Amino acid sequence: MLCRIVGAPVQDGAGRMGCEMGPSALRTAGLVAALRELGHEVEDLGAVQPAAPRPVVHGNVALKALPEISAWTAVIAERAYQASDSGMPIFLGGDHSISAGTLAGLARRAAERRRPLFVLWLDAHPDFHTLDTTSSGNLHGVPLAYAAGQPGFSGYFPDLPATVDPKRICALGLRSVDPAERRALAEAGVTVHDMRAVDEHGVAPLLRAFLERVAAEDGLLHVSLDVDFLDPSIAPAVGTTVPGGATFREAHLVMEMLSDSGLVASLDLVELNPFLDERGRTATLMVDLTASLMGRRIMDRPTRSF
Repeated sequence: MLCRIVGAPVQDGAGRMGCEMGPSALRTAGLVAALRELGHEVEDLGAVQPAAPRPVVHGNVALKALPEISAWTAVIAERAYQASDSGMPIFLGGDHSISAGTLAGLARRAAERRRPLFVLWLDAHPDFHTLDTTSSGNLHGVPLAYAAGQPGFSGYFPDLPATVDPKRICALGLRSVDPAERRALAEAGVTVHDMRAVDEHGVAPLLRAFLERVAAEDGLLHVSLDVDFLDPSIAPAVGTTVPGGATFREAHLVMEMLSDSGLVASLDLVELNPFLDERGRTATLMVDLTASLMGRRIMDRPTRSF
């Protein structure tokens, strides 16, 4: 398979600096080499360059960097659309605000192909706030709501040529959800599996049911993997740590099941903040998880020493 690497060094959407170094850290941790070792062709398309922000004023005074994130969203959406014309695009964040752009571009491509776009959102947070409901003002908390066509973005974020049907979104691993998001998720019909559901049922049956839906509709599946999906004990390099996340084996099982399905068409790797890492262990884990998604089997995992 042709893997097309796109760097999106955005940190304006997060509450602290450092995510702009994420794409470089993932490359340094051996992402390209890991993909090539698995027999994939790799085309590195470099980094998206930010567009000039235009003045944007909103009534929610808590919002931070709205002009900058709106500009980033426009340029990332166009790059995602272009990169998805062939092969499998892998987007390296940057904070999770990049997914406003990646999902916008991928939804446009899916609509042209007349195939439904499904989204697997692997995250401690649903990022389903609107510009009106966010109290932190950090815009890495809005991309899924924007891409799903929730109200309140028109005139502030780029207009969407196509949206993602909320009923085709599965948020897995949630454990920090604000009341406004909880209501919006339920009203929109997003499939939500929090960590209690994972604890009670195991990750495999929850994911399997969603993958069966994707296959039944001949859908294109986008996977958005946030570092804070993982437990901070194994992945400390994120500014939004929430205890009780996915274990090493749960995370690899998710990736292995996705690989087995053959349904994944695109991938986000987001919220890696190398400034908070410990000798690159989180970046290395993210690369290893990507390798599992792209075909590495459990018997082939390399021995690592730290």
